[in-house]
Amino acid sequence: MELRQIYAPVQQDLNKVQDTLKSISHIDFAWLSEQLSYVVKEIGKGIRPALTLLSGKSYKYNLTYLLPMAVSVELMHTATLVHDDAIDKALTRRGQATINSIWGDEIAILMGDYLFAKAGESVSDTQTPRVIKLFSQTLATISSGEIGQFRGAFNLDQNRENYFHRIYSKTASLFSLSTQSGAILSKAPEELVTVMKEYGDNLGIAFQIVDDILDITSTKEAMGKPVGSDLTQGTLTLPAMLLMERYPDDNPVERLFETGDKSNVAQAIDMVLNSTIIDECYKTASEYCKRACKNLNLLPDTVSRQSLYALADYVVKQGI
Repeated sequence: MELRQIYAPVQQDLNKVQDTLKSISHIDFAWLSEQLSYVVKEIGKGIRPALTLLSGKSYKYNLTYLLPMAVSVELMHTATLVHDDAIDKALTRRGQATINSIWGDEIAILMGDYLFAKAGESVSDTQTPRVIKLFSQTLATISSGEIGQFRGAFNLDQNRENYFHRIYSKTASLFSLSTQSGAILSKAPEELVTVMKEYGDNLGIAFQIVDDILDITSTKEAMGKPVGSDLTQGTLTLPAMLLMERYPDDNPVERLFETGDKSNVAQAIDMVLNSTIIDECYKTASEYCKRACKNLNLLPDTVSRQSLYALADYVVKQGI
């Protein structure tokens, strides 16, 4: 199933999310308006706002509150990407030049801050203290994950527990915010708010594992950034960890981290591709998707519930 089919129950409202994001750039300061227009002109594949809206479809679907929440999670996501690119000195994102590569790291950091502020303004329009608090908690979790990744760069003393904690903090926590907030704002029973939290937690982890796989198996054109970026930046992902486990005495990941010789990146990618490591990583991602969907049967049997099942399947089979 394609994304347009999965998003069908909320597609019209996703268009409203895009329109609202574009309106944010319509401000009096011409120089800031130009940069904002550049940042928010697309929402990528829009999985986070889609999750917010799909989660809200199961009960009392009130767009007055769900729309600003969907806008808020996408603004938060965009802000984290702008900050990530500045920290990583990245030159491209989604096939286009990054904010930091055009206007400099300082402007990128301040732009990210501005987007976080607008996300906070948007979430306040939900008029729901529980969701507003969850928003703030998620921002703190993402920030701690970013700090952990930065401090752990080129550090070989990491295990799978460290990895899963990091990708929950950086990625899955925002998925969880999306699904929980949608359920809360639609007045879902508390039991089903928990179901949606579990769905977001596990889908987010699966999503990041697949993203880490694609960093090795995809192409620069498809990814919109260089292949092997994670290794180049000293980030240990699941494929790299499995490679280290398979060759504990001598492998290119260790040599890269110890010497900084980037010729080891290509060798590491080649060794991963010529092994069963990718299959093992996809199997792990599939297991997390199964956990995500485990209790979805408790939701009302609606088209949006089928979309949640389909989205989990899409994440693993297609990448997103």
